[in-house]
Amino acid sequence: MWVCLGGSYLFYGWWDWRFLGLIALLTGLNYLCGLKIADSPPGNVWRKYYVSFSIVCSLVVLGFFKYFNFFVESFSALAKTAGFQFHDVTMAIILPVGISFYTFQAMSYTVDLYRKEVEAERSFLKFAVFVSFFPQLVAGPIVRARDFLPQLQSDRIVEWEDIRRGINLILWGFILKVIMADNLAVTVDCAFQDPSAVSGLYLLTGIVFYAFQIYGDFGGYSLIAIGLARVMGFHFNVNFNRPYLATSFSDFWKRWHISLSSWLRDYLYIPLGGSRKGKRRTQINLMLTMLLGGLWHGAAWTFVIWGALHGGYLILQRVVSDRVAKIRVIPRRLTCGLAWVSVFSGVLLAWVFFRAQSLDEAFLVVEKIVTLDRFSVGTILRKFFFLKGCIIILAVFLLELLSSRIDFDLFARKYAVINGLYVVSVLLLLSFFGMFGGGAFIYFQF
Repeated sequence: MWVCLGGSYLFYGWWDWRFLGLIALLTGLNYLCGLKIADSPPGNVWRKYYVSFSIVCSLVVLGFFKYFNFFVESFSALAKTAGFQFHDVTMAIILPVGISFYTFQAMSYTVDLYRKEVEAERSFLKFAVFVSFFPQLVAGPIVRARDFLPQLQSDRIVEWEDIRRGINLILWGFILKVIMADNLAVTVDCAFQDPSAVSGLYLLTGIVFYAFQIYGDFGGYSLIAIGLARVMGFHFNVNFNRPYLATSFSDFWKRWHISLSSWLRDYLYIPLGGSRKGKRRTQINLMLTMLLGGLWHGAAWTFVIWGALHGGYLILQRVVSDRVAKIRVIPRRLTCGLAWVSVFSGVLLAWVFFRAQSLDEAFLVVEKIVTLDRFSVGTILRKFFFLKGCIIILAVFLLELLSSRIDFDLFARKYAVINGLYVVSVLLLLSFFGMFGGGAFIYFQF
């Protein structure tokens, strides 16, 4: 256990040792509040005070590092619009890597403890490992206390099956990251470097590629983190489940960044009332949840619009699905096909705001894509990366479509030769098609 904690702190401190105190502070705060909540008698008002104190303190720390300048600049712009002079009081605040992830993870523990869904962890060492476990520390997935803490109660006995499965997950994660995401990044970066200088077709290509780039980048990291934990004997839940096969927006959020979407559902949407208080209140709850989900990703209005779009999609889906259900003349396959096209198109539109550096840039990209002002990809080099990207996307898409129907891991588990061929094939693919230029993971900034 000490090895896990020491390794995790060394891993995090390697980036910037100054923030080790921050993660230790949040760990100690939530640990002590958890003990107070557990030791308070049922119905005691102090239980509510302790959980509120831990949540407020965690949010204040997160808000200061991530949102201080954003809110000051937004207030300053609003004041100037109203005719008031307001001097910005911004600071050069460094955003600690992974603060959104380990803050949410620590908060979920005290809330679950207050709800009596988990037992209090009396060992500070084990709780510190839960908060700072290095595979998923800086970019998730967000691990729940009820899933991870019970695994820390006994020594891990690492079995060959865990090692085999973990290595396979890590290798597939590298395929998604260095073959798909980093190859697609070339086209995406060219498209968004100066949107006014490229054609609408190239921008459309760029945003489609970005959809698969961010999936490969974050989905790949999640698989690597889950695989590393599996090699050490720890079992984490999946964080992505073929999201671009979704045929509804609610289905998309059951497949995309599952640890965050389930966190927002359990600790924000349901406490707000969920769908229990009528249609209008449900719509408000959906929009608030997605707005805050967008703001969680970054301190910029582009992320707020991204969240608002997904909130609007979820509201529209509830309105439309009730009416479509009454129409029985449309064939089911056609309905599923149209639904898939609608969902994927809506997700692409939202990704424009997620990727753009400003609202003006995002609206420019949308305008040029809609009008398709020039039907050209560009130079020979851009055409090469366009063709290469299309082949990679198609290959990954077909493999994931097949894996949704065939359990490849079952064959790899039964036949060692198949697993060996898989490992060798992946290593060869990485050698020939991998981009090893040091591209950082996208979600490190969140």
